[in-house]
Amino acid sequence: MLKIDNLRVNYGGIEAVKGISFEVPDKSIVTLIGANGAGKSTTLRSIVGLVKPSAGSSITLDGEELIGVDTTEIVAKGIALVPEGRHVFPDMTVIENIKIGAYLRKDSLEEDINWVYSLFPRLKERSWQLSGTLSGGEQQMLAVARALMSHPRILMMDEPSLGLAPLIVKDLFSIIREINKKGVTVLLIEQNANMALHTADIGYVLETGRVIMSGAGKELLADESVKAAYLGKKKN
Repeated sequence: MLKIDNLRVNYGGIEAVKGISFEVPDKSIVTLIGANGAGKSTTLRSIVGLVKPSAGSSITLDGEELIGVDTTEIVAKGIALVPEGRHVFPDMTVIENIKIGAYLRKDSLEEDINWVYSLFPRLKERSWQLSGTLSGGEQQMLAVARALMSHPRILMMDEPSLGLAPLIVKDLFSIIREINKKGVTVLLIEQNANMALHTADIGYVLETGRVIMSGAGKELLADESVKAAYLGKKKN
């Protein structure tokens, strides 16, 4: 289990994350929702060691503290991040990008390459195409496929549907559920709160660096204050 306890992060004297605590049970889908600036991306970046939390914070995986551990080692322990904005290598082919995700591995990649191609058949069709020539949706698929090649226990995704057409978003969330069925835990940040809460087992609502509400995804979907703030539905 991944556990975040009293996570605090400062940027230039401004506290961006103000004591966030939550848990991500094994083989679950957990989503963090909230407005821009709520601290969601900073939280994910802290988990993989890209941001240094303040003293008193704790991030543990199966009881082992991750704060202070190098990002490469955190990836080796089974946590992968699909960053906001995809960040594929545009001058490399699709298959080269996919293989980069396995840079820490020394075993055979064939089975996992076949798996990600089964999830994203379009990538197989474009295997030797330069990644910079792919559409936005295809690049998002590639970013997810690349992360899966590290054999993660926990796949963290930062705004995977951002800028994508509705039909592609629907397909992407179907694939997220399929990945989870294979035993991969998913921690998801998503602007499309409706889709995220429909998909997630557990949801946490962040506001100005704090968790203000939590519960089962479907419970939060039915909450009037969540509807009003994040789902575009007015309270009666």
